[in-house]
Amino acid sequence: MDILQRLARFLDRPMFPWKSLIVGFSVGQYVFEGLLSLRQYQILQEKKPPKALRGEVSQEVFDKSQAYGRAKAKFGFVAGLYGQAQNLGFIYYDILPKLWGLTGLWLTRYVPERFSGEITHTLIFFFTFSLITTVLSLPTSIYSTFVLEEEFGFNKQTPKLFITDLLKGQALMVAFGAPILSAFLAIIQKTGNSFFSYLWLFGVAVQVLTITIYPIVILPLFNKLSPLEEGSLKTGVEGLAKRLNFPLKELYVIDGSKRSAHSNAYFYGLPWKKHIVIYDTLIEKSETEEVVAVLSHELGHWSLSHTTKLFGIAQAHMFYIFALFSVFINNRSLYQSFGFHKEFPIIIGFILFSDALAPMDTVVKLLMNILSRKFEFEADAFAVKLGYSTELARSLIKLQIQNLSTMDADWLYASYHFSHPILPERLGALGFYGEEKTDKKEDEKVVKAADREL
Repeated sequence: MDILQRLARFLDRPMFPWKSLIVGFSVGQYVFEGLLSLRQYQILQEKKPPKALRGEVSQEVFDKSQAYGRAKAKFGFVAGLYGQAQNLGFIYYDILPKLWGLTGLWLTRYVPERFSGEITHTLIFFFTFSLITTVLSLPTSIYSTFVLEEEFGFNKQTPKLFITDLLKGQALMVAFGAPILSAFLAIIQKTGNSFFSYLWLFGVAVQVLTITIYPIVILPLFNKLSPLEEGSLKTGVEGLAKRLNFPLKELYVIDGSKRSAHSNAYFYGLPWKKHIVIYDTLIEKSETEEVVAVLSHELGHWSLSHTTKLFGIAQAHMFYIFALFSVFINNRSLYQSFGFHKEFPIIIGFILFSDALAPMDTVVKLLMNILSRKFEFEADAFAVKLGYSTELARSLIKLQIQNLSTMDADWLYASYHFSHPILPERLGALGFYGEEKTDKKEDEKVVKAADREL
């Protein structure tokens, strides 16, 4: 506590150039990520598949995958520039203090006095700000869905479904956001300088509650979950779960094809009651043993405690965020740099603090992706031990082809952006080359991506 208080006094300096610093962070991150994307774009112009895939992926599929990757990269450049222009525009034109003042005026004119106060003001500000950002994001969202994804045959959404999803999302934000944000502010107001520990406990409780109600309340609003029909797939998955002592409660098929042709499978739930969800597109395009192999990889994450470890890391990160926020919450120089001279709203402090934390978030993202890729290799190895080496490799190849996923990547771009290893790395780690497996010595070699060590 004493260290945090000393740090708070050190950082709260009159005339400290917080605005210039945060703008510098934002532009620096944009330039850095843009340079990484340019490196990746060079890879996406290659004409031949990586050696590890030349016997598995046709030239036609590779060309289409490369074209899809280039189209997403070009869109990413434009969308990134658009987002950066928005961010700088909000800062340059002092949108936050102007919007806070405007919503304060609405509060005074239209809200009964007994409901006045910072919490009500913050809710009006937050939902107005969210509405503005949602509207501003519509051009890129519409283009991504109805032009880019449509061009490559992935989009299954209709304009009606798109609008319905958007309205449902906004309704959920109001329904859940209002009480959570109100509690967030009330905890800070009532617990003094030690608010971050109470806030952390509240955050943990919210996550557990979300895990509990997500399949009951939220997921059915967007997708239909149907029990997996009796048959070899259900028998195989239930047998796998029983073999691993996985606490399987329900086994569902989700209508992922309602919105996209992409495929996936996952599990969720509390430690003692888990649900497995398989996309209908995965079942449609894969053999039974291949689907079971994919789930053996997913259950490997559970068996190896990857989900528990990541949950623990997330809680530690959240505690670190809230503790550091206590350093900035009363930083008058930060507020004043952005046009707040008389009022110092908590929500504004948190927004500005999040912007100031951007460089550290970049480092955290890099480290988490490194850890995630390590976990993916371990889950693949777990599936191999269960006897699904060939089936998993075949399924990964099919998923790669069906999703037109990136088949090669610049090592620096992949290190920063990818939470999963690219396919040549995974096949190499599985010891899969066509129908042949490498011997033990080959398994011990360093895994390479397109003949370049990561």
